[in-house]
Amino acid sequence: MRYSDGLFLKTAQEEDPVARGDVGLEAMQIDSLTSRLARDPGRFDVLLLPNLYGDILSDLCAGLVGGLGLIPGANIGWEYAVFEPVHGSAPDIAGRGLANPIAMILSGAMLLRHIGERAAAEGVERAVDEVLAEGRIRTRDLGGTSSTMEVGEAVAARLPS
Repeated sequence: MRYSDGLFLKTAQEEDPVARGDVGLEAMQIDSLTSRLARDPGRFDVLLLPNLYGDILSDLCAGLVGGLGLIPGANIGWEYAVFEPVHGSAPDIAGRGLANPIAMILSGAMLLRHIGERAAAEGVERAVDEVLAEGRIRTRDLGGTSSTMEVGEAVAARLPS
């Protein structure tokens, strides 16, 4: 991995116009970064990582803010973008009504924002916030007993018309 990591770092240092401007670029070993994230996550604004490290650290960061069931994800390229929960498809619980749909719903909100539908994205996010703040309808990962469908319906009921 030393060679591929080195290529990634070299490319980031040489090719990224943001890194060459007002934004500082600090390279660090993945084990050191993981420790720093666990102790002081607010220290970082943006993390630029190869896929494997990004996948691992997104799971760590999800744990720091409530769990994998809450965190949306995006992979944005020059031409295409993919929006999905950080946890992926959770095939071990698929079809059983156990998955927390919040991460998927918020991934949809990120997609809406990406295509310029800011008001719609904000409406979705507000609906999710209301359901979570109420605390009555929650999946098992958040200490509740609600099903995937019950959470989804609760969010949908709070969407602006």
